[in-house]
Amino acid sequence: MLDKPAIGAPIGMLCELTHRCPLQCPYCSNPVELERPAGELTTGEWRDVLAQAAALGVLQIHLSGGEPTLRRDLEEIIKAAADAGLYTNLITAGVHVDRARLKALLDAGLDHVQLSLQGTDAATADRIAGMQGGFERKMAFAQAVAEEGVPLTVNAVMHRQNLAQLPEMLEIALKFKAHRIEVAHVQYYGWALKNRAALMPTRRQMDKATEQVTEARERLKGRLQIDYVVPDYYASRPKPCMGGWGRSFLNVTPVGDVLPCHAAQTIPGLTFDNVRDTPLKEIWETSSAFETYRGTGWMKAPCRTCPEREKDWGGCRCQALMMTGDAANADPVCARSPFHHLMEDTAAGESERHDDTFIPRRFARSDA
Repeated sequence: MLDKPAIGAPIGMLCELTHRCPLQCPYCSNPVELERPAGELTTGEWRDVLAQAAALGVLQIHLSGGEPTLRRDLEEIIKAAADAGLYTNLITAGVHVDRARLKALLDAGLDHVQLSLQGTDAATADRIAGMQGGFERKMAFAQAVAEEGVPLTVNAVMHRQNLAQLPEMLEIALKFKAHRIEVAHVQYYGWALKNRAALMPTRRQMDKATEQVTEARERLKGRLQIDYVVPDYYASRPKPCMGGWGRSFLNVTPVGDVLPCHAAQTIPGLTFDNVRDTPLKEIWETSSAFETYRGTGWMKAPCRTCPEREKDWGGCRCQALMMTGDAANADPVCARSPFHHLMEDTAAGESERHDDTFIPRRFARSDA
């Protein structure tokens, strides 16, 4: 069946509270053109958005950025989410959260913390993050989270320049009593695309990492959940974009634009409604940006007749555009795509380059 499916309620919502961040990670998924602080949604506007999300059927929200703890009203935003019955996950670098602030966030109703790691020693982590002393602050924050008994996920962002530290990443997760670690190879959008040649792992590194994850999953079964996200450039089957474009997820940017995925603004011709002008329910159900690639009716060959089309929903539209020039083409990660060779050739070429210099994630001078 090629018709669009019935529209259910979204399960999760990413709330990008700000694009401000003390780190300069070269793989950041934020857009290269960062949103200015002056345009950010106010406390009251976020409170209204969260109430609308709960009424729409959203179950959990992910408070992200940039660095969400730079919002001085974060406690108020978390309380509004808790009052609306939403499960709250804070995605943070942890470098500006002392014990008192952590307790205040927990008192407001915070349910879960997701901490990003750039490396397992100060020299590596601080160089990648572009912040001296950042690693030491992260470790202090992780210790505080563990002592407070807060459910913790470690987000280990892996690439060519830190993959050798994968075993130590697992040990850090265990040390701080994390329930889960996401071994997430960089996905090449936003700033990561600008830095792809400095980040792309080699095939040899990928194979070794996969072996290490397989062994650790068996060894740590029942102690640590290990999620593993490989770079699309080394895969042969596409992942369903956010569970399928416009099926279960929505993203609210710092200025209130509502997106089907965090990179959707890279697709020319899409118009994104804003929560300042349009109710969230209306955006979810009728927005042209959500409708354009929702379901299967938009698909071209080979996706249109593929038996997997209602499992992977065509894969990633942003990646199809980036690699083939047409967002409606099959995701080139798929082995059935006539463009699959572009992924393989790019990975082989860029992983063997020897330039490890990063373009740091930061505001343009006029945007600071």
